[in-house]
Amino acid sequence: MDPVAALLAEARRIETPCGEGRMVWHAWGQGAPMALFHGGVGSWRHWLRTIPAWKGSRHLLVPDLPGLGESDLPPEPAAIETVAAVVAEGLLSQLGPNEQVDLVGFSFGSTVGAHVALIIGDRARSLTLIGAGGLVPAKTPMILEKVRGKTGDELREAHRTNLGLMMIADPAGIDDLALDLQDWNSRHSRLDTRAYVAAGALRRALERLRVPVDAIWGERDQLAYWGLPERVAALRALQPDARVTILPGVGHWIAYEDATALDTVLHDYLDNPRPLPGVA
Repeated sequence: MDPVAALLAEARRIETPCGEGRMVWHAWGQGAPMALFHGGVGSWRHWLRTIPAWKGSRHLLVPDLPGLGESDLPPEPAAIETVAAVVAEGLLSQLGPNEQVDLVGFSFGSTVGAHVALIIGDRARSLTLIGAGGLVPAKTPMILEKVRGKTGDELREAHRTNLGLMMIADPAGIDDLALDLQDWNSRHSRLDTRAYVAAGALRRALERLRVPVDAIWGERDQLAYWGLPERVAALRALQPDARVTILPGVGHWIAYEDATALDTVLHDYLDNPRPLPGVA
C-alpha cells in the first residue's frame, strides 16, 4: 500500500463548514490536540512523514486548508481573516470544553496558524512556525516552471524543477513520492495563497499574539531569497522570546526532507512549553 493510502486507511475524516461547502480534516490518534497546517499549493500530504511519528501520542488534526486539497473555497471577502475564521470554527468543533491545542504551521500554514491563534485566544497552547515567509519584503520574485498544459515526462520534469527551486534543497531528495505529492497538490490548488503572504498578514497577527511563538527554518530554505537573518530578526522584533532553530542542510519543506530532525525540534518545543509572552 502506498504511504498516502496507508495513512488515510487509519484516519478519521471530518467535514466542517466552509462557506457554502465543506472543509476536510483528517484526524489520527488520541491525547493532547495538535493541529498541522500545510503550505500553499498543498494539502495534508505535506505532513506525510510527520504524522506517523505523532499519531501514537497526540490527537492530530490535519486539514486541507480552504481552497486547497479536498476543501472548498472560502467565502468572501478574500482575506486571510476569512480563511482563518473557517479554520478556527472547524478546529474548535473538534476540541473538548476548554481543551487547548498546539498549532504548527508550514509556510502559508504559518500565516493561517497565527490568525487562528488570534481567533481562538487561550485555547491555543502554542504556535510553531515552520519555513514562515512574509515577515520581510522579498528581494526578487521567484519564477517557477509552468505546469498547466503539460503532461507525462514534461510535467514530471516541471514539478522536479519547481520542487528544487522552492521546496527541497538536495536534488536526491526529489524522489517519485515527492513528485507524486506535488502533482496531486498542484492539481487540487484553487486558492492563490501568495497574495495573503505578500500582504504582511503574518506580521499583523504576530504583533497582537499573546501565545508562545517559536520558529524553525531550513538552512537552505530556497524561499530565503529575502534572507534568513532578516526573517529571524523580524520575528524577534515582534516576538522577542521566540525560540528559533535553523536546521542545517535542508530546504523549505523540512517535514519531507528531514522529518526526523523536525520531529526532534518539535518535541523539544512542545515538551518544554514557555510561559505566555511577558509572564515570568
